Amino acid sequence: MEQIQINTTQNVELSYEPAGIGYRILAGVLDVIFVNAYFFLVYFLFYEFVISRSHYSKDYEKTENYNAIMYGIMILFMLPAMLYHLLCETFLNGQSFGKKIAKIKVVKLDGTQPNFGSYLIRSMLRLIDVTVFSPVVAIITIAASEKSQRLGDIAAATTVIKLNSNISLRDTILYQQKSDYQIVYEQVMLLSDKEANLIKEVLEFSIKQNQPQHISQLAKKIKTKLGIEESKEKDFDFLNTILKDYTHYRFEN
Repeated sequence: MEQIQINTTQNVELSYEPAGIGYRILAGVLDVIFVNAYFFLVYFLFYEFVISRSHYSKDYEKTENYNAIMYGIMILFMLPAMLYHLLCETFLNGQSFGKKIAKIKVVKLDGTQPNFGSYLIRSMLRLIDVTVFSPVVAIITIAASEKSQRLGDIAAATTVIKLNSNISLRDTILYQQKSDYQIVYEQVMLLSDKEANLIKEVLEFSIKQNQPQHISQLAKKIKTKLGIEESKEKDFDFLNTILKDYTHYRFEN
């Protein structure tokens, strides 16, 4: 399958496999099921156990006021479902529950981590290219787009990629060091939080996509930036150490 090429802010070119229409439809169908199930559950619980019990009251005005309040509370409980995609992508790192099952994820085209604004734009335009004009428009847009984007993706500069592995960077790198940890590369003080996060992202996606060449490219650029002429560590171990050093320097000193 054709790869999506993404140039990061460190000029490291990453290759991702775009999530095919089938994967996105699967995730979308699952998300619809989850949202509708939540709506039904909230409605059922409120109507059966909260609202209906007031029907036995002989005070009509009191009953109506009670029901109005309960309906208002029920609508508040339904808000998370109305904001389902925005909340999920924000708190689940670019994934909804459907996307998790389908093993796909939202990413930025510049290689950085999508922020709340990106997810908000995608969610707002979802009302247009998925809800208002039906999913057909989104499917056509994704199929015609060079980077498999629907209108929301184009506006937010994002796309959706397929995750090829269950391996997580958190399974291979221990970020919390002992209190007596000694920094190996003092030059990490020259890094910014954004650059450290980029290293983490490149490592994570390189592992998941099984593309070690990205690690080599990034290690070379980080060495140049930090003025590290020589390192006995392999590229992966070097970047691993850089992350540990930066974490200790930034958060534990």
